[in-house]
Amino acid sequence: MIEDDLELAQIITEYLSSFDIEVTNTDSPYKGLSLLSVQKDFQLLILDLTLPEIDGLELIPKIREKSSIPIIISSARDDILDKVMGLERGADDYLPKPYNPRELQARIKTILKRVDTNTSNAATVKKESTFEIRDNDMQIFFKGNPLTLTLAEYDILKLLISRNGGVVAREDFIYASDNIEDDSSLKNIDVIISRIRAKIGKLDDSRAFIKSVRGIGYQLV
Repeated sequence: MIEDDLELAQIITEYLSSFDIEVTNTDSPYKGLSLLSVQKDFQLLILDLTLPEIDGLELIPKIREKSSIPIIISSARDDILDKVMGLERGADDYLPKPYNPRELQARIKTILKRVDTNTSNAATVKKESTFEIRDNDMQIFFKGNPLTLTLAEYDILKLLISRNGGVVAREDFIYASDNIEDDSSLKNIDVIISRIRAKIGKLDDSRAFIKSVRGIGYQLV
């Protein structure tokens, strides 16, 4: 998030954290640009328009030179021209201040779901050629080799594969599996993921096939 109202930034950060969304904020647009260049795992950008150093509308094209990250403009400026220019220059959404943080969370969820769907469509062939699910005998094959999985591991890996590269929140693993207790801690999910990674790594340790998505969960890459 690039927001120079530090009190508002703190409110948004604390609210989104309750949805396991981790926020990194800076009040400097140029520092924000630098962070996008150095840190490649940001999923979405919340951008104020009235900023020191450079106006947010001028910043958007500079961001687009470096990244295709989804952008939600968060601004007290209610001029329709600002909204049109922001969207035309590459922003994905425009949220006028003041707003309820719940609406911001809903818009973030919608945009990330759309991004995940697009990623899934592009990655379908790759994932299907790497993993094969055989529901009839509850087996998953990795590059033609059967993986020896517990029921919980099977459920988690199956959900990751079915998302075709989309991000799966830690809570979703718990809700989607009958073999994981509803009161399991999110740390238990991390442990199960670690075991799956180890089993895949015995067959191919050239790279990590399950990526951690900071503050949200995991995705198959």
